[in-house]
Amino acid sequence: MAFGTDSEANLQRAIGKIEEAAQNGAQLVCLPELFRSQYFCQSENADLFNLAEPVPGPTTKALGEVAKKLRLVIVAPLFERRAPGIYHNSAAIIEADGTIAGLYRKMHIPDDPSYYEKFYFTPGDLGFKAFDTTVGKISTLICWDQWYPEGARLSALQGASILFYPTAIGWHPHEKKQYGKAQREAWQTVQRGHAIANGIYVAAVNRIGHEQPVAGTAGIEFWGSSFIADPQGVILAEASTDKEETLIAEVDLTHLEEIRRNWPFLRDRRIDAYGDITQRFLDDTSPR
Repeated sequence: MAFGTDSEANLQRAIGKIEEAAQNGAQLVCLPELFRSQYFCQSENADLFNLAEPVPGPTTKALGEVAKKLRLVIVAPLFERRAPGIYHNSAAIIEADGTIAGLYRKMHIPDDPSYYEKFYFTPGDLGFKAFDTTVGKISTLICWDQWYPEGARLSALQGASILFYPTAIGWHPHEKKQYGKAQREAWQTVQRGHAIANGIYVAAVNRIGHEQPVAGTAGIEFWGSSFIADPQGVILAEASTDKEETLIAEVDLTHLEEIRRNWPFLRDRRIDAYGDITQRFLDDTSPR
């Protein structure tokens, strides 16, 4: 999807997209990261905290009614106001009866040019989770989380069949010509790797369009390219870089079982040898 400056209009357009997906047989729908607004983290502006809302709140209420009406599950990314001065980049899992099945708070928070998320978001404190829903057990991480194999692994170990990555990622226009192809391919490759290494379906859900909320800056050209990969990393559906599209794919639990039987990566893990994974970095001079 592409997003404008009107929060309510973004919500209503998202609801229309959910209804469209339901008409095409979807039982589980995921929206892009921070879908109620343009990607506001391109600057540090305290007034933008006004975009945040509680959970439960207006977005979960509106989408809860949609989920109940259409009898489907919705992954709803939003800017969460937890308490005065404490805000999260979160995703609510809304059940097919309209209730909130769970909440994920983004764990890895970036701080790059035009991605000043550390100014806005407190790191998540709920851990990596899988949620039981009427369509099965699912997990969601958010955007920058997609570069970390640990989060994907811990989600898969809790029994999720599909891992969602609602996302807002794109090119700095001045870098696109030199680095754009490699950046987008790396983004897709690492997530396909998560699908393969964990024997799980992965869905990456991005936005499109050139957003320039701060006058005089280059803005960000979001590269779209949303995709769904199966447990072998096969791309089942992929969107373009510049058009709004709704992707539909089937999560086949029989296929997932077959892949894990033949590629038993979870079976062969050396859990006795991974203690150092909790260290920031390993070198001979660090105190242990």
